[in-house]
Amino acid sequence: MSKISGKETKPEILVRRFLFANGFRYRKNDKRYPGKPDIVLPKYKTVIFVHGCFWHGHDCPAGKLPESNKKFWEEKIAGNVERDKRNKAELENSGWKVITIWQCELKNKEVREKTLNELANTLHNNTYQ
Repeated sequence: MSKISGKETKPEILVRRFLFANGFRYRKNDKRYPGKPDIVLPKYKTVIFVHGCFWHGHDCPAGKLPESNKKFWEEKIAGNVERDKRNKAELENSGWKVITIWQCELKNKEVREKTLNELANTLHNNTYQ
């Protein structure tokens, strides 16, 4: 597990490229915020987490736990999910809007375009401070 990178993942880079190409400026992996969000858009008071389905317990085929050492993986992923909930609540209580994009939403071209266009619309409709 030490070889698993927590940043600069392909899905994260894909979302960042889309945002930059559409005129959004951001900070990445900002340590000042709970959970070290993958993307921080200060102008929109919004943070974006790009979650891997397996590591963050998404209810999709990619989030399925392995059959071997099942108890370990259940505890590990449950801890990740609980930590994600705490970080999201802390950010929302601080006035930030939190958006989560799942890895499976970026695999297929049509689904990816829909997801990213919804993200852009959400940000454009977000009011400035």
